[in-house]
Amino acid sequence: MRSMRALRFESYGPPSALLLQETPIPNLNPGEVLVKVHASAVNPSDVKIVSGLFSAPLPRTPGRDFAGTVIAGDTWVGKEVWGSGAGFGFRRDGAHADFVSVPVGWLSAKPSTLSMEQAASIGASFVAAWSALISAGGLQRDETILITGASGAVGQAATQIAHWKGARVIGADVVTRQGLTDYFINTKAQDLVAEVRSWTQGQGVDLALDAVGGPMFEPTLRSLKSGGRQVAITSVGTTRVEFDLADFYHNRQRLIGVDTAKMSGVDIAAILDQLRDGFETGHLQAPAVKPWTLDQAREAYTAVATGDASAKQVLIL
Repeated sequence: MRSMRALRFESYGPPSALLLQETPIPNLNPGEVLVKVHASAVNPSDVKIVSGLFSAPLPRTPGRDFAGTVIAGDTWVGKEVWGSGAGFGFRRDGAHADFVSVPVGWLSAKPSTLSMEQAASIGASFVAAWSALISAGGLQRDETILITGASGAVGQAATQIAHWKGARVIGADVVTRQGLTDYFINTKAQDLVAEVRSWTQGQGVDLALDAVGGPMFEPTLRSLKSGGRQVAITSVGTTRVEFDLADFYHNRQRLIGVDTAKMSGVDIAAILDQLRDGFETGHLQAPAVKPWTLDQAREAYTAVATGDASAKQVLIL
């Protein structure tokens, strides 16, 4: 039986729970192709899957995002692809392995301008940002958007997408400065609502992407203009929030929730197809990447688990 290397976890826990094992190369079901994985990012969600947060059936191979070459199947053979598999790592085995099986409808051609390592770093963060701003938020040219958690991977991706689409970006975070935004608010030292109102001549923003939640939820909502929209994608610290309901409906505001874990593989591929043009035309840029071998996977996971945001941690296979 042909075998491959795969990162596995047989019990939930910290990165030390990960094991590098020899496992069978996946058999293809009808409508699937086999992808030789060249690179696969390690995302915070991968760390959470290994920790047991999503109750993945065990044993399991983690890894949502990948870039590689189709080597077997009825179509796409020889083509370079990138992806972020629906349910990878918790509903089905993921991409932290030499090979991964993927339904044909989940495939998207890799941007020609990106290396395999760069292409593998895009999936989760850019798909979440696009889903929040474009699919759910309906971002329009010349609108002003507020992004909380602007220095994070999703925040940086959202800033690029917003600028590509002709919007202005106010970024907010606990760091001192985030250089991609048009205006930046340090939420440790500055009042979010007052700063947003000042920069928008008292109007507030058209759209807010709240990539923090918890204590930032209400100030973000209060930063919207009349008729503004707020998209929530996470909640750090607490899932319980409060806000003035009368202000909310008097201002005709909208609150939208986005959960990319509920997206289908076809939905994700469609977003990646739209993102490809942004990368090939230079409107979007891949983050800096730090490569690791599969033998170093525990160290890569530890870097993500401890909050190392200096680069995207990417496994090279």
